[in-house]
Amino acid sequence: MAEIKDPENTIVMELKDGNVVIELMPDIAPGHCERMKELARSGQYDNVCFHRVIDGFMAQSGDVANGNMENNFNLRSAGTGGSDLPNLKAEFSRIPHDRGTLGAARSQMPDSANSQFFINFSDNHFLNGQYTVYGRVIEGMEHVDAITRGEPPASPDRMISVKVAADVAE
Repeated sequence: MAEIKDPENTIVMELKDGNVVIELMPDIAPGHCERMKELARSGQYDNVCFHRVIDGFMAQSGDVANGNMENNFNLRSAGTGGSDLPNLKAEFSRIPHDRGTLGAARSQMPDSANSQFFINFSDNHFLNGQYTVYGRVIEGMEHVDAITRGEPPASPDRMISVKVAADVAE
């Protein structure tokens, strides 16, 4: 596994092909990082589908209300919800939306991000300054690249489990 400098601010996401290690950026976007850790620690991201996966652009997931493939799953509503926690204030920065960065998904309202996020497949600099960047993949990007495409995919992939590295026994 990649060298984890800060286990409290590192996410380990299990996908069908292997683990994806994401280094969070709490100094850039503390609210978004705390939210991801809170939802991961409560198990709410486990079994949530990737409901919007656009080749050459990004893979979106994190709808804990409607995206859990083990709990009353309806693919048509995946991507329409968030968590039962309040929406987050935007934490825009100068960090570019490069390949492998994690961005907060939201509606047209800048302060509407909640639980959904996307991982950029390529450098998507047209998003810079418009969506909060709060992490980057440091290992396993090949597994992100293998996520089934579609809006929504006919047979979506899921996050099998999402954990904070500090909570994972070596």
